[in-house]
Formats: sequence, C-alpha cells, structure tokens
Amino acid sequence: MFVLFAVLVGLIPVIPAVIYVIQNGKTSPAKALSRLVNGFNAFNFLVGMMAAGLFVVWLATPSAAFAAGKLAQQGGADQYATLAAALSTGLACIGAGIAVGGSGAAAVGATAEKPESFGRSLIFVGLSEGIAIYGLIISFLVLP
Repeated sequence: MFVLFAVLVGLIPVIPAVIYVIQNGKTSPAKALSRLVNGFNAFNFLVGMMAAGLFVVWLATPSAAFAAGKLAQQGGADQYATLAAALSTGLACIGAGIAVGGSGAAAVGATAEKPESFGRSLIFVGLSEGIAIYGLIISFLVLP
C-alpha cells in the first residue's frame, strides 16, 4: 500500500513530460524526445520524487508514530536511526552511481585510445565505488 503510494507520488512529475511529448511529437518527434531526455532528465527526477514520497509516507504512517512512542516510553533507541541509516546508504549509492558513470565512461575512452592506461583507470573507478561502501559503513555505525 505504502510503496504503491510512493510510486504514484514519484510518477506525478512524469505526466507533464509525457503530455509534452504527445503534443509536440506530431510535428517533430525527434526534437520532442531529445528535449525530454536532455532538458527534463526524468529518470533522476523520478528517483528523487520516489525517495521523497517514501520519506513522507514513512513519517506519516501511524505505525511509525506508535512505534516511536513505545520506544520513547521504554527508553529504546532513537526512532530516526533507521531513517539516518537508509539515507546514508541511499545517498551514498546515488553519489557512487554518478561518480562511476563519469569515471567509467572516461576509463573506457582512455582504455580505447591507450590500452596501457587500464590499470590507472581501474583505480579511479574503484575509488568512486568506495563512496557507496563508506555510506554502508556509516549506516552500520548509526544503527544500534
């Protein structure tokens, strides 16, 4: 139920883009599609909206509020520790994906032109993948 709500919230920004492509796709479909892909960058926006929708649903659910109240009465752990762990891992993985996308493309281009640069390129790609591991370590440290 909550995942469905989050997906629907994430799909709301895509509706105007689809309407734009349908309206302008009749006259010049290639131009409309390239503007959709380049200008709107729908995939990143969709992922961000889905994350925001999940965040709002997580904060608005009565079960989370009741659980937080029970934990506070019992003197339990911080109720936002799971959210902090999820955000640290999720944002680190998004950052690592962006970094690997850039460094991986550059590594492939450098290796295609000069094959002996493969080792150095691999080090840079590995360093950008380390960002995700750092986020995972932080989430393990945050959780009780």
